[in-house]
Amino acid sequence: MAARTPGRVIEPNRCAKIQYMKRQFLTLVALACVTMCPAQKRLVLIDQDGAGPGGSDQMAMLALLQAPSVQVLGITMVTGDAWRDEETLHTLRMLELTGHADVPVVRGAVFPLVRNEEQTRLEEALDGKVAWLGAWGGVQVTTTGAPRPVPHGPYEIPPMPEGAPATKPLDEDAAHFLIRQVRAHPHDVTIYAAGPLTNIALAVSIDPEFAALTKGIVVMGGSLNPQNNGPQKDDPETADPRHEFNFWFDPEAAHIVLHAGWPRIDVTPMDVSEKAPFTQEMLDAIGKSQTPAARYIAAWSQRRTLMWDELEACAWIDPSIITKEKGVYMDVDLSRGPSYGDTLAWPEPMQPTTGVRLVHAQMDLALPRFQKEFVDLMTRTEAR
Repeated sequence: MAARTPGRVIEPNRCAKIQYMKRQFLTLVALACVTMCPAQKRLVLIDQDGAGPGGSDQMAMLALLQAPSVQVLGITMVTGDAWRDEETLHTLRMLELTGHADVPVVRGAVFPLVRNEEQTRLEEALDGKVAWLGAWGGVQVTTTGAPRPVPHGPYEIPPMPEGAPATKPLDEDAAHFLIRQVRAHPHDVTIYAAGPLTNIALAVSIDPEFAALTKGIVVMGGSLNPQNNGPQKDDPETADPRHEFNFWFDPEAAHIVLHAGWPRIDVTPMDVSEKAPFTQEMLDAIGKSQTPAARYIAAWSQRRTLMWDELEACAWIDPSIITKEKGVYMDVDLSRGPSYGDTLAWPEPMQPTTGVRLVHAQMDLALPRFQKEFVDLMTRTEAR
């Protein structure tokens, strides 16, 4: 048996010094990671009825695109405030003009699941007029008695004052794009839905696991009992306190989405968005900036409206904007009558046993904080 060579002996002081140097090295590595490695961005898929140029739909998308903590995986278009194809072109052009042309845009549903324009117009004689018809003719009736704009067909593209886009939408339908992205990032993606819910309902119907694989959904929709505090006093759209356009335009889609197995549902109803006007002061502050987003808004968002979709976007970016929320079980009236498409809501334990889900309905906001955050997002100069 060979003789054993004595092991090397390390002096205690030297051993302590080595351990100290290791700790210092690991600390430096950790600090370098914090400094050099950016924080993981929150992932979102935008589903929007992107009427344009400018206006609430486009500005809401810009809020998410401009947020440094957010990565927009894509934008899916759905008919709502305008027809899908013209919305798609306005959105592509907005992305080009604001430096976000790398974000993919995908076309979705042209028509609601069940409701149609012809039947809706026939029902007006029995049920009364609807204030906002979106793609079917815009303003139906106003407090000034002004006639509604002449509607056009679903595949006609009116002149685009901001110019036609050079980029094209992806050659894929919205529902499958949504499913593909969610399955590529399971439990990491939030669905931001700010138009009629047709695309989301189709994705839920195609893939039963779609909703559960997300991080949750935020919806601009529904109405509980709004009080108009915005620039459009006596807005006829609030004459029925349970009427809201996105749910009304495709009630069956809203019903499907509200019953799906989302980890969390946040709703921005009319109640809170009626408190969020786009003011002249905000436009003036944005107009002083020369960022691409600010220039776009200064050129194409001159109309004073409520910030329905922008509030939904900013409240997801910064939840502290919302100062009051209400947990309610929410659904949509599918009976074919005057209340077809109206919001249904019950407090616990009054909800029916029909599979209705608890939603977090936003009821009040810190208005100055929201307005400042939106202006800051539009005028920020850092690269996305």
